[in-house]
Amino acid sequence: MFSLGAFNTFGIDAQANSFTEVTSVKELRLVLKEAVLPIWILGGGSNVLLTGDLHRCVVRNCIGGISVVRSYAHCVHVAVGGGVVWHDLVLWAVSNALGGIENMSLIPGTVGAAPIQNIGAYGAELKDVFLRLEAIELKTGKKCTFDKAACKFGYRDSIFKREAAGQFCITRVVLRLQKAPHSVRVGYGDIQKVLSDEGIDAPSIGDISRAVCHIRASKLPNPAELGNAGSFFKNPEISTAAFETLYETYSAMPHYPTTDGNVKVPAGWLIEQCGWKGRRVGNTGSHAKQALVLVNYGGATGAEIWQLSQDVIASVKAKFGIVLSAEVNRVGD
Repeated sequence: MFSLGAFNTFGIDAQANSFTEVTSVKELRLVLKEAVLPIWILGGGSNVLLTGDLHRCVVRNCIGGISVVRSYAHCVHVAVGGGVVWHDLVLWAVSNALGGIENMSLIPGTVGAAPIQNIGAYGAELKDVFLRLEAIELKTGKKCTFDKAACKFGYRDSIFKREAAGQFCITRVVLRLQKAPHSVRVGYGDIQKVLSDEGIDAPSIGDISRAVCHIRASKLPNPAELGNAGSFFKNPEISTAAFETLYETYSAMPHYPTTDGNVKVPAGWLIEQCGWKGRRVGNTGSHAKQALVLVNYGGATGAEIWQLSQDVIASVKAKFGIVLSAEVNRVGD
């Protein structure tokens, strides 16, 4: 058995029957051909909660490489290996004056995992810059290509979390990044405030990236110091009618209109109103600076953290009638 404790940001000491790393499609296909157990693909381990041992062959995607495959007057197409650390890609883009992903700075995980979750932060989502991806079907070893429509992106969602869950290893992602002059987004969260405090009136993509890193570092715990997977829950979207009813009682409720006519409410605010922020339950808890983040204070099991999440969901439903859903993927036999 192989311990996965060092390969998931919650630091859960779950065991796997076998573990291997692949750095190419050729190596991946060889593993698929020789495996006698079901395959489970692991990226950065930053968006999973291991609630039990895995009687599987765990394959860590370490396929690297960043290259420009097409260049146009206003943009470039960049191909990135699925095992590349996402923030390393952001730093590469900023250093090469390529915009579009700077608002997603410091999101943990790998590029191959990014489409599964349709990662996003501070007004930007992967689908905004996504062109296509290449993936290997685990059952057959066949290479498949998915364009944006085929990925069926939603809010922190894609086909790879639903009907195609566990069926593919994403080996390559192609993104469209913007050449200068860049269209920067500063209207979400505290980005504008950080920039104003620094006296920056015309921010570059580098300024945006640094501001986002500052904000995230001030609110979110470092997994190397305190086990966590970032935001554990999605921000729920409710109907306008449901929001107006709640707003009569909770006039301080933060809210953001969505493009489809609903209203998005911050899950962190809901959880905090239920008294969870900073609360510790055994070796688990809700982080003191961000209620949306569930943490492992050391020695917690995945099952204990999952139970905490269910207790949080139940209390939010009881108080507001809103059902939270997990952003983190629960995995365990």
